[in-house]
Amino acid sequence: MVKPFVKWVGGKRQLLPEIMRRVPRRALASGEWAYAEPFVGGGAVLLAVLEAFPAIPQAAANDLNPRLVAAWRAVQSQPEALIAALQALADAYLPLAEPARRAFYLAQRARLNAEAPAGVGQCARLLFLNRTGFNGLYRENARGAFNVPFGRAANPLICDAPTIRADAALLRRARVTFLCGDFAAVPDALPEGRRAFFYLDPPYRPLSQTSSFNAYVRTPFDDGAQRRLAEFCRALDRAGHRFLLSNSAPGDGFFERLYAGFRIERVLARRAVNANPAKRGPLHELLVSNYAPEDAP
Repeated sequence: MVKPFVKWVGGKRQLLPEIMRRVPRRALASGEWAYAEPFVGGGAVLLAVLEAFPAIPQAAANDLNPRLVAAWRAVQSQPEALIAALQALADAYLPLAEPARRAFYLAQRARLNAEAPAGVGQCARLLFLNRTGFNGLYRENARGAFNVPFGRAANPLICDAPTIRADAALLRRARVTFLCGDFAAVPDALPEGRRAFFYLDPPYRPLSQTSSFNAYVRTPFDDGAQRRLAEFCRALDRAGHRFLLSNSAPGDGFFERLYAGFRIERVLARRAVNANPAKRGPLHELLVSNYAPEDAP
């Protein structure tokens, strides 16, 4: 199975079986429906859907993070150059002892923040930091600077060439268009008149004031953004598209009110991002959709 080339906060590998059981399989297998992800992140669902449904004629994937989008574009269009740049970083880093590794890491982090996000060198730098930083996190401060501290992995896999090549082949075959901007602009990237299946994985609504899972970027996704997203989903429904959305299950009826009239299910998933390891166990999440299982439009 094709896997993501990057580890990303909020990744869906744990929830992937539940998601794949609920996608509109007959529509995606028909060759008539496009596919779209307005919040692509690490892309576990994107890659799984494209691999499972080779008849999808076109796809669009969006994220607000320009560094991440640039990395997706580099994997798709310049995989061999990216592999070469990553291997050069690995060859320079791995022989070093820890004090020198820390200095090398901090120097690469400073360059990532000082230079424009585009270009193979910057994309390789992002992936290097992803593999050698603390817990493989991506986090920004209020100025938008990547600020994850140095990690202590003894032998990190910095250059995963087979994964990059497999992802590149899949993205090219599916003719994926990568966008960087607001989620509401994604339908404009699809052919006019073609219906699409949208999987939406926004930054999750925090379960409490001290458990924010969307604070790793400088622009938090607050309740106002969640309401705007719900209106976007209703517009997709009116336009004849299908959507499946995942989010937290805060237990206060917030999402039940926002998505009243749609199918809402509670599923168990393991949360890996928590400062307290004891709180990384299974938690309920919500899956919201506007179609019945195995709906064939």
